[in-house]
Amino acid sequence: MSQPPTAYQPPPAPPAASQARPAAPPTRPTSAAPRHPRVLSIAGSDPSGGAGIQADIKSISAHGGYAMAAVTALTAQNTRGVQDVHVPPAGFLARQLESLSADISIDAVKIGMLANAEVMDVVGEWLAKTRPPVVVLDPVMVASSGDALMREDARTALLRLLAHAHLATPNIAELAVLVGEPEAATWEAALQQGKSLAAAHGTHVLVKGGHLDGDDCPDALLGPDGSVEVFDGPRVGTPNTHGTGCSLSAALATLQVRTGNWPASVRRAKDWLTGALRESGPLSVGHGHGPLNHFHELWASAGPAGDDFSRSLWSDIAPQREAIFGLAFIKELAAGTLDGQHFAYYLAQDAQYLSAYARVLARASALAPNEDEQRFWAAGAQNCLAVELSLHRDWLSRHPLEVAMGPVTRHYVNHLQAVAYSGSYGEVAAAVLPCYWLYAEVGRVLHADYLKHDGGATGSAHPYGEWLQSYADDAFAQATARAVAIVDAAARRGSPLERDRMRAAFVQSAHDEVDFFDAPRLYAWLAPLARRD
Repeated sequence: MSQPPTAYQPPPAPPAASQARPAAPPTRPTSAAPRHPRVLSIAGSDPSGGAGIQADIKSISAHGGYAMAAVTALTAQNTRGVQDVHVPPAGFLARQLESLSADISIDAVKIGMLANAEVMDVVGEWLAKTRPPVVVLDPVMVASSGDALMREDARTALLRLLAHAHLATPNIAELAVLVGEPEAATWEAALQQGKSLAAAHGTHVLVKGGHLDGDDCPDALLGPDGSVEVFDGPRVGTPNTHGTGCSLSAALATLQVRTGNWPASVRRAKDWLTGALRESGPLSVGHGHGPLNHFHELWASAGPAGDDFSRSLWSDIAPQREAIFGLAFIKELAAGTLDGQHFAYYLAQDAQYLSAYARVLARASALAPNEDEQRFWAAGAQNCLAVELSLHRDWLSRHPLEVAMGPVTRHYVNHLQAVAYSGSYGEVAAAVLPCYWLYAEVGRVLHADYLKHDGGATGSAHPYGEWLQSYADDAFAQATARAVAIVDAAARRGSPLERDRMRAAFVQSAHDEVDFFDAPRLYAWLAPLARRD
């Protein structure tokens, strides 16, 4: 049985500032660098999850690190502000830190909210003993909402703590407090304050321009030797900035373990943060300064679950679906008032389209990753040539019409063939799907309407009744469902770029389906020139 924990003992008094040991210089990673950096966040909590240790854990994890946390303070806060702060005894923080370092090799430390001088001195003493390879200090004094998180008497202790940091990441307001000057109103003034802080404390300082006005959002890495490297970037127009500083500093601590190069770490972290801000809206958290999206890259790279992709495709073509049912061709076909010349033109074009479509399905069969899908597409190609064309030819034999492939049909076929011979399997499957899916949807609606008004007990004549009855094909409905499932599976296997291309191919085919149904209105009048005797 394990030994029970001993009673709480207060920590020894922290060393004087003159006795504090400087931080170990950061080193470039070696072959022994951990695959998943073990990163400790020493910070306050945020029950809303957007800042503090909750944000740090997300940020560290998003960059492939293993996250740990020692809690310095408990806050009552949300996206609108900080309502209360409770600081546990500093001695208990010391126990947390000693417990971690006694058992776990810590590759990097990110320091956030430290509410008072006693807490800061405890952290400083622990850093002096453990000398972590990477220490990033984010001097959290003010939350995004404007609420103060640090007492004034802690400033001196915070400056002492800078001796243990390899990088400090203050915002504009925090930088001014640290150098004891008014808040910088210009980028140049902020850089000068950053240079002063870096030189005075022998550490790197990341000056962040996010709180300044302007369309750009520059950051600058200032070295203790006076070096300056500026990282330009766009300002992201979003209110979702809660925890931005916490998340950036945690990302930098994690990345530095891998790169051993501060400029490289800053560049990568800045790119990630820009994306996290841009993708923050869909989270819809709170009514104030919402959080950023820490996992935007992970979620983008992960394949959509279940039928999420096909559902999004169906939603994307809502305008095309509405347009189809608004076409005169569809309305008149349902009512039985469609001009026979228009219907014959449609069938003649459909026959030529299906001949080309069968070849594209054969291409899908050749690209398919497994035998089941190969057989499915091959059967679809055969069905185009054998079953569907028989009905067309039966009708056309009674209404002879010989026309060349029309411009709309040619455009649609060219699109499918281009995807078939230059796109991936997923793109081909997505490109052929609207023919299945929209045809099935149109058929479902028209057949239901036919049964309701013309094909029921009265058995009243409908000039296109034979055609409308053909839509009641369970086998085709099942094939459509299978095609949708295949596209979902391809989307899960594919990269974000491939899914974008699948979506583009699908939407273009849906556009072409609308035009195909509307083509008789535009081109059927040419058919009499080619009518057979």
